[in-house]
Amino acid sequence: MEKMEENEIELETVVIDDNADSADNNIVPTDIVGATTNVEESNKVEKLVKFPITRIKHLVKMDPDVHLCSQEALFLITKTTEFFVECLSKEAYSYTAQSKKKTVQKKDVEQAIDAVDALAFLEGVLDS
Repeated sequence: MEKMEENEIELETVVIDDNADSADNNIVPTDIVGATTNVEESNKVEKLVKFPITRIKHLVKMDPDVHLCSQEALFLITKTTEFFVECLSKEAYSYTAQSKKKTVQKKDVEQAIDAVDALAFLEGVLDS
């Protein structure tokens, strides 16, 4: 094998035989019953916190200081926003669950903002 430089990556090719009829390659539906519900639940959660990149792009363009924004930057801004909203929602819901209610209210979000140091920059934002 040739000597590789530091920035090169060695790739391995694996051939998969789609026509293999061995019993080891067959998946029985009973083997994946529990797994499918977990996948469905995770997909449902992911769908709840997805923002359209075009909407984020429009918001970025509203800033007069931003002249150009690459697709990669838009993707990262979108994913970061999704993660932020998910974290804030989970924190707020923990206070909702403590009060034995099912609906997240403004006071729950305010409690989460007051309790979590990382959310301190949001103090006073919800005041109207």
